[in-house]
Amino acid sequence: MAIHVKSEIGKLKKVMLHRPGQELEHLVPEDLERLLFDDIPYLKTAKIEHDMFAEIMQGQGVEVVYLEDLTAEVLKNPEKKEQFVQEFIAEGGASATKVREQLYEYLMNIADEKELVLKTMSGIRASELNVKMSCPLVSLVKKESQFLLDPIPNLYFTRDPFACIGNGVSLNHMYSRTRRRETLYGKYILKYHPDFAGKVPFYYDRTMDFAIEGGDILNLSNKVIAIGISQRTTPEAIEILAQNIFADETSEIETIIALDIPSVRAFMHLDTVCTQVDHDKFTIHPGIMQTLRIFEIKPGDQKGQLKVTESDAMLSDILAKYLELDKVTLIKCGGKDRIASEREQWNDGSNTLCIEPGKVVVYDRNYVTNDILRQHGIEVLEMASSELSRGRGGPRCMSMPLERKV
Repeated sequence: MAIHVKSEIGKLKKVMLHRPGQELEHLVPEDLERLLFDDIPYLKTAKIEHDMFAEIMQGQGVEVVYLEDLTAEVLKNPEKKEQFVQEFIAEGGASATKVREQLYEYLMNIADEKELVLKTMSGIRASELNVKMSCPLVSLVKKESQFLLDPIPNLYFTRDPFACIGNGVSLNHMYSRTRRRETLYGKYILKYHPDFAGKVPFYYDRTMDFAIEGGDILNLSNKVIAIGISQRTTPEAIEILAQNIFADETSEIETIIALDIPSVRAFMHLDTVCTQVDHDKFTIHPGIMQTLRIFEIKPGDQKGQLKVTESDAMLSDILAKYLELDKVTLIKCGGKDRIASEREQWNDGSNTLCIEPGKVVVYDRNYVTNDILRQHGIEVLEMASSELSRGRGGPRCMSMPLERKV
């Protein structure tokens, strides 16, 4: 199978990453909010930290592949290269469409496919095209440093643009316009790369109207997934995804658990407040527990219909029920200390990447939570995180598992 992800904890065999690049150097203070950053990471250190992340996984026998390499392999086909460039410019915004022909010529003249991919990620300034804007007022007012194609700094969070579900994928419609071009890379990889082309059922498409992001989708088992209703994933999108999954005769999914979490930036995705670390253990941010609503979604009596019921059971009981366990332990991020809990959740203390049952990659800065995980018998693989954490995402956010052992 091209994609095989039927749990959060099965031994990780293959994962896709994106090594941070020049797009981070193109962040400036005035654009931070629009580009969904709170600070500017130092690229040199961010690369060192990210390489450490990859090396930790490779040391555990995980095959690491890169988004930029897979896309570049697709673009070796001249037809696909031209199609990608045209589509990328068309989705680049008003400034890009004003100089469409110049951008097209500039990008098509980049002979090396990986260099082309990295350039689309880093952004293109007016000065690089060496052309005058056709509008005289615009050309006088706008600076040469003005970006005609914005950088895409969130790309190192490869979890969000698409989500692997069983042997299929959800190619997502991102919540923010800033991130929507990210899914183009996933589209070209999944539809045209020889490792995936024609081998992957699609349960959602980036052209659909409602927002959904991969950080909200957790594969609990071959029969059950959990999806967060969050700042970035809508209930409408979950309904469409559920209908498509249930309609696929090759899918084993029988139940979708929808978890309604607070719609705030600190809890932007389900995996920022809850991840699975062992067969019967999850990390949890206690700040969501008082307002959490839980819905069980199953196929309806008629084709295409859904049966949705709200549960009044505790989250631990719901998880135990669907994982067919007697008990599930929820390990609190930061323990009982509210200050530690909120601080470490902000720095993704709950956002772990499970390599195999009971073994997780975490940020070293979340030392309170990491010690609590160890006390619960979890093997903790710590990585440096001073710069990567500035993007508000942890090890799970930065990884897209493509294959896990059942």
